[in-house]
Amino acid sequence: MEKIYLTLNRIIETFLVVIFGLLVIDVVWQVVSRYVVGQSSSFTEEFARFSLIWLTVLGAAYINGSKEGHLSMDFLLSKLPSEKRKKRQKIIQMTMALFALIVMIIGGGNLVYITLTLGQTSSALQVPLGYVYAIVPISGVMIIFFSIYNIKKLNF
Repeated sequence: MEKIYLTLNRIIETFLVVIFGLLVIDVVWQVVSRYVVGQSSSFTEEFARFSLIWLTVLGAAYINGSKEGHLSMDFLLSKLPSEKRKKRQKIIQMTMALFALIVMIIGGGNLVYITLTLGQTSSALQVPLGYVYAIVPISGVMIIFFSIYNIKKLNF
């Protein structure tokens, strides 16, 4: 499981760096085309919005897996004895996995299915919106995997 965890983390890291790099290039091109050329590109705003969605949702899964920089209020948790702290951390991980299952996988999967079935496409890029929203259930699966990994790590 450790090897899968490390490989998945490396893949997500690389993907996040690529998305962020494309987002920076896109926004720079937006500014250059608007102020230097005098005519803004039609696709840059939409691409920036979609890449920011992917960056945010996939970044949330990555942060859950890396356990570094995760926004939490752990003052009360840190005051607990070691055994109770582990128990609470397991409950937190199970709650996150349940949220990812219900909201991200089931809800996000329904969103992807409906938008693909209805044939909704973005206005400028003409990309099916189901592909844009597909990152939600994908990240949900990753969050569940990372939660299970974190629970197993707490048992040792």
